[in-house]
Amino acid sequence: MLRGELVVLEPLAPADAAVLRDMHAKPEVAAWWGQPEDGFPLTDEPEATRFTIRREGETIGMIQFGEESEPEYRHAWIDLFVDPAWAGRGLGTDAVATLVRHLQRDRGHHRITIDPALDNAAAIRSYEKVGFRRVGVTRRSWRDPGGVWRDSLPMELVTD
Repeated sequence: MLRGELVVLEPLAPADAAVLRDMHAKPEVAAWWGQPEDGFPLTDEPEATRFTIRREGETIGMIQFGEESEPEYRHAWIDLFVDPAWAGRGLGTDAVATLVRHLQRDRGHHRITIDPALDNAAAIRSYEKVGFRRVGVTRRSWRDPGGVWRDSLPMELVTD
């Protein structure tokens, strides 16, 4: 379990699956994540380590990370979603900050990346609050759930 100022990140458990599937399918989440794949959230992305985001015991979202283990390229990546009912309260920002601390202190990462859609302004502001910086824009690099090619904004947080 990882404790933030506002949220707790708990390792994903089978009991979390139904509520996270329902949350993932909400239009505000599906606009960025698409529809849940078969096996979501337990078996669809085996390379990811996932946590349930909780606020006062209630499930409010999911955050995940993956790691590049090649010594020459070692870094971690993260991604998340928060239930739209909890949006705008700083909870996603706290979840990202909490996971970043874990990846830096406990997992030894000096570089962490995230790549929101260029037009996901709320997510970008949240990541910048944690310390992520814009790297550049990748044009037409992500096909949204409607099949339209869209731009992404690679971001990174690098520590010395």
